[in-house]
Amino acid sequence: MIQLIEGIAPEQVLLATTSREGGFSKPPYNNFNLGDHVGDDLALVTANRQLLYSSLNINGQIQWLEQIHGSDVVNVIAHQPVPPRADAAYTKQKGMALAILTADCLPILLSNKLGTEIAAIHAGWRPLAADILTATIDKFDCPANEIIAWLGPCIGPDAFEVGPEVKAQFLSLNSKLNSAFNATNNGKYLANLHVLATRLLQVKGITTIHAMPECTHSNTQKYFSYRRDGQTGRMASVIAIKP
Repeated sequence: MIQLIEGIAPEQVLLATTSREGGFSKPPYNNFNLGDHVGDDLALVTANRQLLYSSLNINGQIQWLEQIHGSDVVNVIAHQPVPPRADAAYTKQKGMALAILTADCLPILLSNKLGTEIAAIHAGWRPLAADILTATIDKFDCPANEIIAWLGPCIGPDAFEVGPEVKAQFLSLNSKLNSAFNATNNGKYLANLHVLATRLLQVKGITTIHAMPECTHSNTQKYFSYRRDGQTGRMASVIAIKP
């Protein structure tokens, strides 16, 4: 299923996100898998991607990434058929859609308030801890307080258990992130990706932040979850400047 996110970005900016519902893929990728790297039948993935594209009505192309859980950001000037190795993309090009694949990680979509600059971020804990938000925001020509952020579904704070080394990485990035972690009885922590991202965005000066805080791990019928299922599909979150 493809859901348009309305009332957040400027009128000329399209935001959309998908669930696992609809589409053509077979178990364990059922049904609307958009990831071409997870072992699914590539013909079915192509059919799913075509369904997504036709639903967006952008008269351009979708720029996919080879996401590597790093902090690299690609400036998309023209469509690259071979997906760049990066975890965020930025563009000013009309009709160019930027897509992020997730199955527990946090998708973040950014637009300036004029609707002339956009970005899409694969914000798993590793890219967040590597400060991918700063790397992406620095691509924008406008001040950070002129940027609008949308945070999509991801693994929720009751399911995302991490070790103390993960908490330490975030605290080395910003000591005020301690409250995003709740200690468990086994020496680990439950981490809140939405809180982590929100506070890091606010530190950079972004205050207009919208969230869709649905848990991919607990919503079995609606979302893919890598931590829950292992071999599974991927959702997409997409942003584009309309032509």
